[in-house]
Amino acid sequence: MMVGQRLRQEGMSETQIEHFQQALKITQELREEIRERAHRLQWKVLDALQSQGLSEIHLNGSTGYGYGDCGRELLDRVFARLFGSQAALARLQFVSGTHAIACGLFGNLRPGQEMVCLTGDPYDTLATVIGLGNPGPGSLAEWGVSYRQLDLLDHGLDLDGIASFLRPQTRLVFLQRSRGYAWRNSLTVGQLGRAIERVRACCPQALIMVDNCYGELVEDHEPTQVGADLVAGSLIKNLGGTLAASGGYLAGTELAVEAASYRLTAPGIGGEQGASFGFSRSLLQGLFQAPIVVGQALEGAVWASCFLELEGYEVGPRWDQPRTDIVQAVKLGSPEAQAAFCKGIQSSGPVDSGATPESWVQPGYRDRILMAGGTFVAGSSLELSADCPVRAPYIAYLQGGISLGHVQLGVVRAVKRLSMLQNN
Repeated sequence: MMVGQRLRQEGMSETQIEHFQQALKITQELREEIRERAHRLQWKVLDALQSQGLSEIHLNGSTGYGYGDCGRELLDRVFARLFGSQAALARLQFVSGTHAIACGLFGNLRPGQEMVCLTGDPYDTLATVIGLGNPGPGSLAEWGVSYRQLDLLDHGLDLDGIASFLRPQTRLVFLQRSRGYAWRNSLTVGQLGRAIERVRACCPQALIMVDNCYGELVEDHEPTQVGADLVAGSLIKNLGGTLAASGGYLAGTELAVEAASYRLTAPGIGGEQGASFGFSRSLLQGLFQAPIVVGQALEGAVWASCFLELEGYEVGPRWDQPRTDIVQAVKLGSPEAQAAFCKGIQSSGPVDSGATPESWVQPGYRDRILMAGGTFVAGSSLELSADCPVRAPYIAYLQGGISLGHVQLGVVRAVKRLSMLQNN
């Protein structure tokens, strides 16, 4: 923990040091609860690994087609056990969480069918996959899949509106667990479960899919354990435990996962191919330590929320509100403040700490994105990082951190940069 003299060396005022300490005291009980949950979840992950008989032989790699890669096959079974699902597909060949989600969508939808989203505007990159606004090449819209969305209410999901919104031709119902780049509450597994119950009652033919990015191992259960047919996410977020160099996953019913696997590779091949290139060890070890790292990131987010609010910033969620992902949002009010915040986070990373983040329009996004992350794995969201879409109301999305102390250092330096900006 940074205290006293070190905080003064970082340029903090006496008031800021007091806020730093207050935030620790205020959040202590909640952070202890997070630690206890992380321990439970590590036991759950250990059970999944042991139940599948993890052995040294599974840590070896394969090349080429990857036929008979026992480590890859075991990883799939471990993920299925962890998610309480019939099947899973965890692969280095998924380039991102969006890629995994896209495979799930294209694998389970056909031209002429309808996709419905119950969580309002989808995340930027998914909007491009769907073809919203501009049905670009390769999108679901170009492929002939129609799309409708039910907007969120101020308090969350419009549960009462689900029955009248769904139709007999609705083939896939989609839910986004995390807030994405929106100023809204992320959805707890319990809230997702209640929505899934409503969908099942009025639209039993629909497949229910959840974007699970940023939410894995935050709660005791996953969306597949409250009725979701399919979930997807990235391995350079929670489940990679900061050791996965790339990859993504899908978990759910056998039919839904198999259909998605044919989009990742090819019909008739599915999950039977995919070399692991010697990365099975880091994927499995990363998964084993993921609950503890996610717990530390959550502790950091809770403390950061309290500290930033004491410093006068509007935050979401507040420190004592329910959490279902590792993302902490803070309203900054201007692109200059976003740049200052990101510079502070970047300066706290172990890699490229002297770099200055620059915004740019990344593939799949409609606005310039400012990203800070001096991380060992490029783009890792479980290592300390921050994303800022450069658009009003100019929010920064803080995420990750392998320890509470690292999150604190990053936030301290970000606040210092903001103070310098305000004083100029």
